[in-house]
Amino acid sequence: MSGRCQCGHIAFEVEGVARDVHYCHCGMCRRAVGNAFATLAWFHASQIRWRAAEPASYRSSPIARRGFCDRCGSPVYLAYDRSRQIALMVGLFDRPQSLVPTHHYGVQGRLPWVDIGAQLPAHPTAANPRPRD
Repeated sequence: MSGRCQCGHIAFEVEGVARDVHYCHCGMCRRAVGNAFATLAWFHASQIRWRAAEPASYRSSPIARRGFCDRCGSPVYLAYDRSRQIALMVGLFDRPQSLVPTHHYGVQGRLPWVDIGAQLPAHPTAANPRPRD
């Protein structure tokens, strides 16, 4: 699978399947993507190949950093410090329809008017999230 940011400066390819795809409603993800929730696809770092430039990054919390395009500002990824997994933003993929969310995360931050995937399992944000490697 492949994808890119809005301007194309950041482009990537991933091999294999996503380890997890979900909606995240936590306040940090909402702010990072400027929307009511983020839709994230998790891959092991070794599955991702940056085709041109690598994203710029910033520390978004004491336990994670977020990547973005330093030209157009597109949010690109979320990565926890103690994990070898990276969550890519599903909207960046050339074929996002192939990445189907299986659950909601950070549901304590879910806005009351968000009406998507109501049948999916829902989990609160962990005090110290650590995705499985």
